[in-house]
Amino acid sequence: MIWKRFSIETTVETEELLVEFLDELGFPGAEIQDSQPLTEEEMKQMYVDVPLIPEDDGERATVSIYLDESVTDERIEQLKEEVAEELARLSEFMPTGTGVITVSETSDDSTWQDNWKNYYQPFRLGEDILICPAWIEDAEVHPTDKVVKIASVTAFGTGTHETTKLCIKNLRKYLKEGQSVFDVGCGSGILAILSVLLGAGYVHGLDIDPQAVVSSRENAEANGLSEDRISFSCGNLLAGNVIGAMTEEEKEEYKKASMGSGIAAVNPVQLVDLSLGEPDTVEARKYDIVVANILADVIIPLASVVPDYLVPGGLFISSGIMEDRSQDVQDALLAAGFEILEVEYMGEWTAIVAKK
Repeated sequence: MIWKRFSIETTVETEELLVEFLDELGFPGAEIQDSQPLTEEEMKQMYVDVPLIPEDDGERATVSIYLDESVTDERIEQLKEEVAEELARLSEFMPTGTGVITVSETSDDSTWQDNWKNYYQPFRLGEDILICPAWIEDAEVHPTDKVVKIASVTAFGTGTHETTKLCIKNLRKYLKEGQSVFDVGCGSGILAILSVLLGAGYVHGLDIDPQAVVSSRENAEANGLSEDRISFSCGNLLAGNVIGAMTEEEKEEYKKASMGSGIAAVNPVQLVDLSLGEPDTVEARKYDIVVANILADVIIPLASVVPDYLVPGGLFISSGIMEDRSQDVQDALLAAGFEILEVEYMGEWTAIVAKK
């Protein structure tokens, strides 16, 4: 689909007021672009694994909305007049910037994909792992490097986040040549691809998001990996599953607490909607290692499901766990019959290695 991007050049001080104004006119979901640094609390709430080139601080901002084909040219011209009048009114009380309004055509994803390429740079994980955008040809590569090429940026996960680093560290420690790996919540496929480079004989990546699967396949192809070594599918291991390690009484309490939302406010955690998505289309098999770099609220119910996908003595490497949720995850793993081998911290994040 082709969208029209309606953008207003303004100031940081005015941006939120413009967003509210556009919402009142019937255009919710405005996009704000500025160079204001995120607060510490905002950083904690984000789970974005993308190396960004920092921008200079400034007061300029751009507020944009995306208009589909139902918005006529006449309505767009009217909207320009309404925004200009609102900016003139606001300018009596605060700086509103240039007020320049532009309308341009863009697709739903290709423009985003192209623009994000400007923000990726090669980076190292340790001494011999290089994560490199596929479109950069002059990256410094050492003879002993394991190079992971990233061709698609439509799904996040390029190895910079502490949770990903913890997973990679444990894969390097525990993965043996020729073993099989199941990457649950594969994102861009970084862990799955790296598992092959570290010696895995076969890797299966699974994600609930179809676009993540597309991204993972593109990245695997960029690294020259065939489907007999690595494959990806869309699905949800928790689809249709009742929350594991719960008594019947606790299940009833969960149902009442969720009130149909799929979000429970019962011990030990708040849980994601287990009904989202469909079961994995790939035939179930046993793996030597299952890795899940997701969130504690997903890993906890996964703890009772993952054993069905592990060989005897197989390992479950989980990450994406805030430090204050570590014990909750460990309790769920123990309740599911796992033996905790290792708990490791990096910053505020935790990775847990458990043995079936």
